[in-house]
Amino acid sequence: MASHTSTFSLKSLIPGGGEGHEHNPLTMSDDQILEQIISTHVHSDTKFDVGPLFSHVHNTLTRSTYIVDGVVQGNSQVSLEHVDYKNAQANFSSPLCTLRQISSEMQCKPPGEQVAHKTTMAILGKLSHYEWDAKAVLTLAAFAMEHGEFWLLAQPQPNDLLAKSVAMLKRVPVLTKPASLQKHRQAIVELNSLTKSTLQVIELIFELEQFSSYDTKDVPALVAATEQIPLDVYWAIITIVAIVTQVDCLITESEHRQELSHYGQKINIILSKLRKHNTLCRQQIEVTRIYYKIRKTMQTPTEISEVLKLLIFSSDVPKPLYDGASKTTVSIDVLKKKNVYLFVSTLDITDEELSVVLKIHEAIETKNQTDQYKILWVPMVEEWTEQLRKRFEILKAKMAFFVVEHFGSVAGFKYMKEEWQFKKQAMVVTMNHQGKILHHNAFHLIHSWGIKAFPFTKTQEEEMHTCRQWVAPIASQMHPQIGTWFEEEKYIFFYGGHDKDWVLQFNKYATALANDAFLKEKKIFIELFHVEKEHKHIFRRFWRGIESLFHTKAHKSAEENDDVTKEVKKMLSYKHESGWALLSKGSEVILTGHGTTILKTVAEFEKWKEFVVTKGFEWSFKEYHENAAKALHRCSQLEVPNISGNLPERIRCPECPKTMEVYITYKCCHDEATPNSAR
Repeated sequence: MASHTSTFSLKSLIPGGGEGHEHNPLTMSDDQILEQIISTHVHSDTKFDVGPLFSHVHNTLTRSTYIVDGVVQGNSQVSLEHVDYKNAQANFSSPLCTLRQISSEMQCKPPGEQVAHKTTMAILGKLSHYEWDAKAVLTLAAFAMEHGEFWLLAQPQPNDLLAKSVAMLKRVPVLTKPASLQKHRQAIVELNSLTKSTLQVIELIFELEQFSSYDTKDVPALVAATEQIPLDVYWAIITIVAIVTQVDCLITESEHRQELSHYGQKINIILSKLRKHNTLCRQQIEVTRIYYKIRKTMQTPTEISEVLKLLIFSSDVPKPLYDGASKTTVSIDVLKKKNVYLFVSTLDITDEELSVVLKIHEAIETKNQTDQYKILWVPMVEEWTEQLRKRFEILKAKMAFFVVEHFGSVAGFKYMKEEWQFKKQAMVVTMNHQGKILHHNAFHLIHSWGIKAFPFTKTQEEEMHTCRQWVAPIASQMHPQIGTWFEEEKYIFFYGGHDKDWVLQFNKYATALANDAFLKEKKIFIELFHVEKEHKHIFRRFWRGIESLFHTKAHKSAEENDDVTKEVKKMLSYKHESGWALLSKGSEVILTGHGTTILKTVAEFEKWKEFVVTKGFEWSFKEYHENAAKALHRCSQLEVPNISGNLPERIRCPECPKTMEVYITYKCCHDEATPNSAR
């Protein structure tokens, strides 16, 4: 059991506190108290069924405190019809002997914190083999037995001479006669209030122990909540002891009284903390319940709209969807029997990410003659604020498809994070009309290939896997001239890098190559396109396209290192290099090269020029470049964004047969700031 020193201290509230008061709980630290109470606890396999006893205790104290409220207000005959009542076992067998032993420990003790502490330790010693919640409930039950009897006898019973006699023996009239009541009213009110608060504390401890059957992985709030239970039980028991002592002081009309305000402060602090802990635990338990329900449903889904209702709203009444096309709200049932692309993102979504999905929406609407494919945006927000609502409205206005308009946490938040690996980056989950998942995240497939990869299933991704025209969807959007070059089947050098001198050198030699009379005579036409870092929009679009393409191939087995995958990996490894180039013929990628090898190949054209006649430009270039790469071997490094979805554990190096080592990098790109309002 971890020990914790509380930041709350009653020491400053007590005159002379801390001097010679080593057994005064109001001057002891939590660590000191914990050390003592843990020493009384013996772990045992014997389980005591606390539930039935607590039900009877709750009923007894709820009614007896209600009677006290009535007596204090001058109502001697109180009706108990509307008092909260827990269903209790009729054949319940009370642990009477144990209750009497506990009760005898508490009775007729002089007031004082040190005595109360000693009494509490004695009770904990008697209950050493019980669990912590049982210790608290048994002590409360011993108190309830006396408290209930006392105030039951306080009810007017004119014809019951036995009740009158017992009441006299219990000295009930000392507190209930008008004159006595007037004298002790404030003390009785304080006692009753503290009794109610202590009952609530023990009820929450009991409830918290019921939660302990859950795995802390599913209910992480249990860790912080349960580690404080021994201390909370101690304070609940010592407060009960103090209450009993105060009652004794009142009915014996002692000149000395038990000071209760310090206990009241501590109990209220514990009560507030337990309420927060228990509320959080209940929320996490509900989230876990929904998680397993969704997981079970997703194993054998039958209808897409029912799956979506459970995934988004759980057991709540489904709210209407916003239809971006008609600017109206519609029932979620419009998605029945439809294939749905679930567009999942936070409110941090960028305009570029949104444009990817909007273009697909437009293409689907044109291609989708049977109206069987729909896009639904699910905004992932854990806690909504007014600022986030405003951000949502701005984004919603840009959507041309369906939108979930639900200002609460999505029911399947935990499921999406754990099963779909949602990590705040936008993702597109492809689902058929039954709700079966055909692709857990097709966003990168869509980003890389556009409508060419329709209908964005895993099967379609497999078909695209070996396509050598992978640069086309990435580059064709960067400049209108590039599309023409693709159509004309020209050779194209896409190049860039962080070293300006290298860029200038490559441009010089590549331009000379493109203008070479021999190549022009052979009808070999070469174009150059510089992916400049200064043109941020083009630069980001190009490299995000490469990253997306990598993620469509990342989960291929390390052994399946085909030519296309190799080239994509090599391109991604060049992102932060001094120089790089990609050569394509039309839209078909020929090769990718690091700055050192690609520059050497272009600059030394005269050395391999003669082979163009016999082998052709493409093969001559590749052969010379491969020899240069072997001579100038370099290490490869891949920097992969931690996007939604699982990343592969092993990646084969694109330059050699070895498996690459894994490192973790934390990076902040200040020039790519996202809206703070959506964080």
